[in-house]
This record gives sequence, structure tokens and C-alpha cells, in this order.
Amino acid sequence: MGFTHRQLFQKHMAPTSDAPLALEIKSAEHIYLTDTAGKKYIDLISGIAVSNVGHRNPEVVQAIKDQLDQYMHLMVYGEYIQSPQVLLAEALAKSTNTDSLNQVYFTNSGTEAVEGAMKLAKRYTKRREIISCHNAYHGATQGALSLAGDEHFKNSFRPLLPDIRHIQHGNLDDLNQITTKTAAIFIEIVGGEAGIKRASKAYFKALRARCTEVGCLLVLDEIQTGFGRTGTFWAFQAMDIIPDILLSAKGMGGGMPIGAFIANESLMQTLSYAPVLGHITTFGGHPVSCAASLATLNFIQNNQLLDKIEEKHQLFKELLIHPIIQEFRGVGLMIAVEMQDFKTVKAVIDECILNGLITDWFLFCDNSLRIAPPLVITNEEIKMACNILLQAMDKVYKS
Repeated sequence: MGFTHRQLFQKHMAPTSDAPLALEIKSAEHIYLTDTAGKKYIDLISGIAVSNVGHRNPEVVQAIKDQLDQYMHLMVYGEYIQSPQVLLAEALAKSTNTDSLNQVYFTNSGTEAVEGAMKLAKRYTKRREIISCHNAYHGATQGALSLAGDEHFKNSFRPLLPDIRHIQHGNLDDLNQITTKTAAIFIEIVGGEAGIKRASKAYFKALRARCTEVGCLLVLDEIQTGFGRTGTFWAFQAMDIIPDILLSAKGMGGGMPIGAFIANESLMQTLSYAPVLGHITTFGGHPVSCAASLATLNFIQNNQLLDKIEEKHQLFKELLIHPIIQEFRGVGLMIAVEMQDFKTVKAVIDECILNGLITDWFLFCDNSLRIAPPLVITNEEIKMACNILLQAMDKVYKS
């Protein structure tokens, strides 16, 4: 007798925790996941800010099928002219509404985009020091992990990269720590794993000015915020600044794996000489993923999804009122609901899953509930989701 998929999961899949959700999903559509028993779940976290245009978006699926009829992998990134890559690169450059962010380097993930940007910053500036923020998360490889602003996740893997420093997100005084020794600062417009913490426009304008003053590159990590999650296509567009390097992934692929770092031609050229092939990738810019990403970008723009994000945010804010909630934070469809402690949050999460709704917590803010649904969620579906959330909160609060 053969093993069940659950048994195979336990036997052969390398674990990331001692308590995985272990939901066995058979199908997914729009904002819903359906398990092998036929139970339907509202995905209120979009696979962690990935499925911005919904699961199996028909236009994304069609683009994937069309590309499969043409070709898949041909050659390492940067050697062949591949239409899915060049058309997506053009669309991404246009989406920034700038002249300076005009060249794209495709990767397989957000972490790899971070790694490439770190190399680019060091190569271009000929400096070694990199700054990031406390309670920031930029990925799990050794370079990206070095930027993480939480010691708990790093200590078991030292030694990591030297010359990494951390400042407080949103603290104007800390900007003085950015000096002529600093190659780059990596920062999020909205601190994702910090529990949706956002600094002011004045802070980001001061940050931009400081970076320009000392010759430090400003690298904006929009791996979670990009592709419309905050209500503008890129979150930096609401701050009246332009980064030197822009990072993207997650919602970029419509469910397919892809990432990118985007910069000016003069920066990007430095990866092509001394040494040649200064940064290379085999599968970065995979044509099927690029086709899916372009379909995702076009769907967001052609269906005016951004015009409805603020209305949906306000609906969540109006409906999610409960004694158990201590604070409601967010921008667009990137929301944190703070409670007393992790025990309370976990109890609400577990109750929600029992009642057909998937939510989550934050790495560096585990007393807050994560809400980041697909951007295509309707107002009626928001009301359904909030009803399940409030029922779960009622049960936990009374117990």
C-alpha cells in the first residue's frame, strides 16, 4: 500500500518549522483555495503577497500556455533576445514613471534580487558598508540574511557578511549614520515583517537627500509592496522620491517565480566588465515567468485595480472593530491587526482556518495579524472575510 501525500510530505519534504499548516490543497481560483476534502478557504494573505491578481488568473494562465507553445528555457540570462524578457523589461521601466529606472536584471526570487543589488552597489560605489533597518527582512540567503534586522534569525548562521549596520526605520536622526563609507541602504517603504510600519514622506525625502549628499545608493525593497499592493503601482510613487535601485518579486509573477532589480543603465553596465559576467543567473528571467509577469502587470493596469484599493482598505478598517484589536495599521491591502500577544493572534489564526479563512502573523511582530488579500477581492468578499475574522475574535475573546 502506497503512502498518502500527507505521509510523503512528512517523510520527504524538508521542514521549515515544527508545526506547518499542512493544508492539502487540490485547487485554487480567484481568492479561494480548496482542499482535498472539498473545503474552501478564503486566502487572506495571497500566499504572502504573491497572488495579487488572484489564483490562476485567466489572463495569466493563458499567457503561460501561449509561451509554453513557443519555448521555455533557452540560455542563461542576458545572452539571447527573448521577447517575454524584453517586453516585460520595457513595461517595468514604463511602470516606474521615471527615466532613470530603465534597465532590468531578472532573477528567480526576491532574495536573489537583493543579492544582485548588493553586488551592484559594492561594484558601482567601490564601498563595502551596507545599511538596513532594524526589524527588516530582505531574504534568507547569507547575504540577504546579513541585512535582516533581527538577531534571533541570524545568530545560528554566523559568520555572515561584515560591514553591515542597522538604523531605525523612520528615525531622522539615524540618517547621519549614512556616510561616505556607505555603499547602499536597503529599506522598505512599508516595513512588511515589522508589522506594516510606514515612515512619513518627509522621512523618505530626507533619506533620498542624504544618500545623494554622501554618494550612497538608495535601494528600495518593494518585494512585498510592488505591483499595486499599497494603492500605487510602486509604493515609492506616493513618496515623491526615486530610488537608485528598485527591487521586485512576490506579486510580480502572478503566481510564478520571478524577481528583479531595476536601475539606471550607468549602474547596470558595471556588472558587465571587470570582471565580465559580474552577475549571472541560469533561470533568472525564465520566459514562462516573464510572460506571466507581463500578463499580471497588464491586468492590474487594464482593469484599474489601483483605483479601488483605498476603498477596500477603508472597508476592512470600518468592519474590523473588536475589543481584542489594539491597533489597525496599514496602507492599501497591506494591513496589520494588532492584539495583546502572539498567543491571542495564534488562537485567532487557528479558529479562522477551522472556519475557512487563511491569515498569518509577522516575523518581527507576532502580536499582529496579517491581512494581504488578492487585489481582486470584492467588497462582498471582504465582508465575508471580516465576518469570519470577527467570529474568530469573539470566540478567542470570550475564552
